[in-house]
Amino acid sequence: MTDLASRHTATRRRPLEYWLRNARLASGLVLMIFVVMHFANHMLALISLEAAEAGRLWFLFVWRNPAGTALFYGALLVHVSLVLWALYRRRTLVMPLRETCQVVLGLAIPLLIAEHVIGTRVYSTLSGVNDTYEFVANSLWIWAPYVGLRQAFAVVAVWAHGCLGIYFWLRHRSWFSSAAAALLVLAALIPVLALLGLVNAGRTVEFIPFTGADDIDPAVIERALEIKTEIAVAVYAIYGSALALVLAMRIVRARRERSSVVEIRYPDGSAVRVPKGYTVLEASRLAGIPHHAVCGGRGRCSTCRVKVLDGGDRLPAPAALEQATLARIHAEPDVRLACQLRPTADVRVVPLLAADRSIASLTAGGPATPGREQDVAILFCDIRSFTALSDRRLPFDTVFLLNRYFAVVGNAVEQAGGRLDKFIGDGAMAIFGLNVSKVEACHQALLAAAVIIDDLARVSDDLAAELRQPLRVAIGIHVGPAIVGTMGYGRVMGVTAIGDTVNIASRLEAVAKELDAAVVVSATAAELSGIDLAGSEVRTVDIRGRSQPLEVLVVPQGMRLDTRRLALARSA
Repeated sequence: MTDLASRHTATRRRPLEYWLRNARLASGLVLMIFVVMHFANHMLALISLEAAEAGRLWFLFVWRNPAGTALFYGALLVHVSLVLWALYRRRTLVMPLRETCQVVLGLAIPLLIAEHVIGTRVYSTLSGVNDTYEFVANSLWIWAPYVGLRQAFAVVAVWAHGCLGIYFWLRHRSWFSSAAAALLVLAALIPVLALLGLVNAGRTVEFIPFTGADDIDPAVIERALEIKTEIAVAVYAIYGSALALVLAMRIVRARRERSSVVEIRYPDGSAVRVPKGYTVLEASRLAGIPHHAVCGGRGRCSTCRVKVLDGGDRLPAPAALEQATLARIHAEPDVRLACQLRPTADVRVVPLLAADRSIASLTAGGPATPGREQDVAILFCDIRSFTALSDRRLPFDTVFLLNRYFAVVGNAVEQAGGRLDKFIGDGAMAIFGLNVSKVEACHQALLAAAVIIDDLARVSDDLAAELRQPLRVAIGIHVGPAIVGTMGYGRVMGVTAIGDTVNIASRLEAVAKELDAAVVVSATAAELSGIDLAGSEVRTVDIRGRSQPLEVLVVPQGMRLDTRRLALARSA
């Protein structure tokens, strides 16, 4: 209950930026679903007009009702409004090319689609003409080809904008790199097939006379066209005025801020003079100074962080978003996020993650990703008294022994569903929960520990004549949030995890050695696993680097973990 209450309190305290960012994402996803369904309708025209018309009926069933209409137009209004707000808040228009493309396309989309939306929704209601797929094909191909050409541009613009937004959202997910090729093919096929469907429908209606308006008074149709034009002009005027207002407000703000300029100095001697209100990251980009910002300057990561060398006492206090991020990385008081810090006086800073224009060459072996935070279970395993085991043993014999041990650990981890992260000397680290819940991750980690203990006992029996004492291990297991990402250099790249959870699991393995125990598992991990560790001892241990002691379960040497019982608990 305490955890739920603390989570609820933390949710309520989340900054406004968090809610605005999620509102923009949610509205964008709603619009993307609408676009995918709309394009799928066009694809059906590759089969026949009848198939496209049948698809249109399903499309209208979802979207042309009070709930669907409110959802679509609400998402459209929220998304456009937040885009204009973000444009105003951005202090400099200097940004990476992909972000520039996304912004430009996003601003152009309302101008490209407004008349099409009005023509299919408003005009058909006013005139009484049923906006069948045949009617749409005639309007885009026969009656107003220039509108059809503009609609083709709109298809490309809408799809490119949406795909860029999804890319920025998903690019740091662990599975994205493996799925990127398939997603790219899908992203290229969908608009191409939609456009081909439009072309096929247009070429078909060239040979079919349109009779959908024969029984309607021409005066009604003419009046509907006039009203449609008036509405389109009004929409263009409103949107253009909103965009002009944003640009005017930016100009006014820039002129006002010119009277109060601050200087940001860097370690190499370069200095940037910018108006108050600019972030340090925006100043770096404006001056062309390389500066990491993996999340795009949204405060979601700390790669842009800087150490304030001079002027820190004159800086504004961190806002809630920046304060939360700095607290999570246990930053020193003089460390700030460049994307959130808006100096009000001259300041000297040094980026803590040095950037270089040729930084991509450093990871030629594969792309490094900044990672994402997720709950995982970490297992550390180490052979007890390995120095004594390897003493007076030939090097090749030691390698043979280690390989047998490594095979046991690797096989146990993989069979349980985990990922073997690395071997460090005679120790090993494994990650569980990359693709499953943390409850399942704890099941897997304890199952792997049980298999390691049992299989190592069999190896000891097989090599009894060669060993002075049986092989024993010390295992530490903990569960919690960690940063998981692809890290490394050159060819030595791989998925790994870092963070307090990893450090605590490593400490628990050391505690297992100190207590001469087989396994030391945190009480949280043991409880989540749902496994009855009867016979283990509950203790509270101090963890170096942790202010509060940690409750753990100590499994003594010689206590055999029942793998059958573990398997049953997992299935339950």
